[in-house]
Amino acid sequence: MARQFYAHLAVFGANLIYGLNYVLAKGPMPDYIQPRGFIFLRVVGALAMFWLVRLFFKNNSKLKSIKIAKTDYVRLALCGFFGVCLNQMLFFEGLFRTSEINSSIMMTSNPLIVLILAALLIGEKVTVSKIIGILIGGFGAAMIILSGDRSAEGSSLVGDLLILGNSASYAVYLVLVKPLMKRYNPVVIISWVFLFGACFVIPIGFGQVQEINWDMPSYIVGSILFVIIGTTFFAYLLNIYGVSKLNASVVSAYIYLQPVMATLFALMISYDEKIGGLTYQKVLYTLLIFTGVYLVGKPGRIATKKAG
Repeated sequence: MARQFYAHLAVFGANLIYGLNYVLAKGPMPDYIQPRGFIFLRVVGALAMFWLVRLFFKNNSKLKSIKIAKTDYVRLALCGFFGVCLNQMLFFEGLFRTSEINSSIMMTSNPLIVLILAALLIGEKVTVSKIIGILIGGFGAAMIILSGDRSAEGSSLVGDLLILGNSASYAVYLVLVKPLMKRYNPVVIISWVFLFGACFVIPIGFGQVQEINWDMPSYIVGSILFVIIGTTFFAYLLNIYGVSKLNASVVSAYIYLQPVMATLFALMISYDEKIGGLTYQKVLYTLLIFTGVYLVGKPGRIATKKAG
């Protein structure tokens, strides 16, 4: 029971960080750094920290005796592609083109996508209530994409679709990484995932790294460091620990916190003129997404609680 509690606490903390990330990650772009250059710094910086942790704990019995099976390297590479490269590429390119609130709201589609992938890849039973939930949640996400004044600052159809793609990519990662949790330590998994992810990211982002405007104020430097250390290093560690103890669908359900946190943080940091217009229509469509995911996720969460 204690492990379950700490796992929930870890995932909760990770999503608080992600909520703040929507606001802080947008600040440096595009005046100081372009999206792919930002991803390069984020992945390479976090990769170095993950492997330093492994070296620091190299004599730990739980890490020292672990040997990766050759067949699992393919899955780790796929996790690196979907969970690091494609996920972050779509996120930063989408955030660059749309508002913080729209980005966080679109990510609430993730639990629905996780459910669909779990049914397709691991044969999870799909009930009538789950189908209804998927339809309701999908309708809400579609209306958010299609509604609103696209001429308004910070709002973009392309950006919303990129964030939706980011949500799908992260869902694939959650489903792919779960089986590995039964065999390896989370630190070992995340270090390999980022190593493979860096192999994909470095060729794509190297060009924009050379274009970074290093003459940046301290608050921009702070935002970049937060994204590298907080959002990437600590949040990924917290999430991977949560996935090791909880079902992927339960972990994805915590994403509901992100639009709430992103909105609060945006208003607190005086980004209210740039948040893309929080209208009652968006609130209504978001509630539809919440309702849809509640319908598809409630049985799994009840089963998880009983199992604990």
